Amino acid sequence: MTVLDDWVTAACAEVGLDPTEVPASAVLDLARDVAHQVLRPGAPVTAYLLGLAVGRGADPADAAARLSALAADWPVRLGADPDDPPPDPPVAAPPRPGRLHDARTVVSDPGPG
Repeated sequence: MTVLDDWVTAACAEVGLDPTEVPASAVLDLARDVAHQVLRPGAPVTAYLLGLAVGRGADPADAAARLSALAADWPVRLGADPDDPPPDPPVAAPPRPGRLHDARTVVSDPGPG
């Protein structure tokens, strides 16, 4: 049993659900799709929406597949035509003296001459 299995079992017991009815891998796959193709905060919200839909009678696998397909087709930029090429990535500015260059190196400030 994994930590996730332990958590799902405990959480189900807390709210009176049967853990065998929880499609954890489908929920995780859906959350991954939304986080990577739409927006990270959309992942838990979409998982909640999936739960609402299933609670109202939707088939879990079908609802998850439909939401994943929606995420896959979602335009990345608001108002953008999905057929447009993506914009060029931003160019990083050079490090400023005395500032952290990256997690390992501090660029020293030579100070006044």
